[in-house]
Amino acid sequence: MGRLARSYLYVPGDRTDLLHKAPGRGADALVLDLEDAVTLSHKEQARQAVAGFVAGAAPTTSRIWVRINSDQVGADLAVLSPAVDGVWVPKAEPALLRAVDVALGAVERRLGLPDPTFQVVALIETARGVLDVAQVAAAPRVLRLGIGEADLAGELGLQPGPERAELAAIRSQVVVASAAAGIAAPVGPVETTLRDPERLERTTRLLLRQGFRARSAIHPGQLTVINEVFTPTEAEVESARAVLDAMDRAERDGSGVATDADGRLLDRAVVRTAAEVLRRAGARTP
Repeated sequence: MGRLARSYLYVPGDRTDLLHKAPGRGADALVLDLEDAVTLSHKEQARQAVAGFVAGAAPTTSRIWVRINSDQVGADLAVLSPAVDGVWVPKAEPALLRAVDVALGAVERRLGLPDPTFQVVALIETARGVLDVAQVAAAPRVLRLGIGEADLAGELGLQPGPERAELAAIRSQVVVASAAAGIAAPVGPVETTLRDPERLERTTRLLLRQGFRARSAIHPGQLTVINEVFTPTEAEVESARAVLDAMDRAERDGSGVATDADGRLLDRAVVRTAAEVLRRAGARTP
């Protein structure tokens, strides 16, 4: 699949006008939404619209995902086509993910696709999901985790402030569980304030520092900032390359001791960080 997505744009499944515009909006990936963005009375309409869209989807620069309803798995998965990367599973808990895995296997057999083809982004949105986050991260097909902070705040009785410090501990659990399971770093929650690019950049950089490597968006206007924040700068890439080059030289000359341009000792933790920067930049490592 190449480089992991930095930005995921939610697109209401019942808005055919937005579905057809979405591929050109600049998102690394689209999330065609059958859940929160669609009222109960429009669910079937949304399924039909999404099914028609993905059935005729041409190759684009954006990947395609579908966010399903946790209580309508079978009906929602019926919309999938080979053009879809996988599904976003809200309120992700181990039992639900096992059911989704089985159901996706049936869809793959129907479409003549190998098992597993479809992947899962599992959204931590419930207290049980938080408690079982390690199991969620290790569940079949899970590519990465996401976090639904509005749902969590409601269930836990939290009243988050502007910087959402009240949710920092849960964010850390999601990051740690992802690393422990060996899956991709998680996707950060949406920013609901739409007309404040400075706030968007500030809160996205906070997510980056906290260990997230992507963010979902609810408006195309948010994508430029999100993509920029999660893309290493040229200076960061050059610095990372210099670290790996220094370590490579140390290993080749047999000394095993590498230093940076300022003479500071480089250890394995620094090397891992440098390699991660280059992976995010899509750059080749030595």
